[in-house]
Amino acid sequence: MLVRMRPGAELTGAEEEFVDCLRSYPSTGLALIDCRVGDRRLGAIVITPRAVTVLEVRGFARRQSGLLSVKTDGQWTISGSPLDLDNASGGPTDRLEHGVHAVRVALEQSLQDSGHVCGAVVLVPYRGVVVRPARTSLRPGLDVLVGNTIDSHELRIYLESFSAAAPTITADRVRTTCSALGLEALTPPKDELLLDGFVGKRPPAPPPIARLSQQVRPTPLPPEPPKHRGKFAGIAVFGLALLGLFVVFVIVGEAVLSDPPSRSSTTTTVRPTVSSQVVKPTQCWPLQPDC
Repeated sequence: MLVRMRPGAELTGAEEEFVDCLRSYPSTGLALIDCRVGDRRLGAIVITPRAVTVLEVRGFARRQSGLLSVKTDGQWTISGSPLDLDNASGGPTDRLEHGVHAVRVALEQSLQDSGHVCGAVVLVPYRGVVVRPARTSLRPGLDVLVGNTIDSHELRIYLESFSAAAPTITADRVRTTCSALGLEALTPPKDELLLDGFVGKRPPAPPPIARLSQQVRPTPLPPEPPKHRGKFAGIAVFGLALLGLFVVFVIVGEAVLSDPPSRSSTTTTVRPTVSSQVVKPTQCWPLQPDC
């Protein structure tokens, strides 16, 4: 990666270590360190074949390690303690957002596309200190990265991810971008950009895939049932109903003829005749027979 620095730039220890990380990367890119766009001082602008990234570099004021927690509108902490950075003049996200806005405005004023501009805050901890996670996304287009010369894996992945797809920024586009930002003095010659890996011409877009015209065949409808079939079915049902009714009448008639009504029998009740004679009791004596 090509690194260009503003003449007379005064870098902090964290910024110097960040520059050492960039110089060790074999990926294609141009890093402009400690530059000014308009009235804004930017930590770094990295131009890759896919994007323009504005970076705000911050170091730690003391040795802190642990779990990093960042918020867009809140205090940043590490393992529950406030994050102590070396420059407390302003929030890192505020400075970064102002820098991204300045770069976009400068490109739009030069009639260039500014949709590929993004930003990230780079935190450079002390060597030997472990801070995780090494990458956090605050929102789309705004990330927080952690890295130093000992552990710069996530920073490298972040920068190289913009170079993975087909390149959209050519060597000539890099030079026009630097001119739009007012950084002509830091722009390398075209041959040096080509040697670093930038393409001379934008690759043509792949041809559209021709769609094969397919003949749409209508789905055949199921054959309609013959109309006379329903008429025959109705006649058959009606005939069966008449036949069943006739059978019922025959069965009832046979039952009536085979079972004639029985004659009613008269029963004579004989009532006993009660004699009107008064029977007087016989007077019996002791030892009298038949008494």
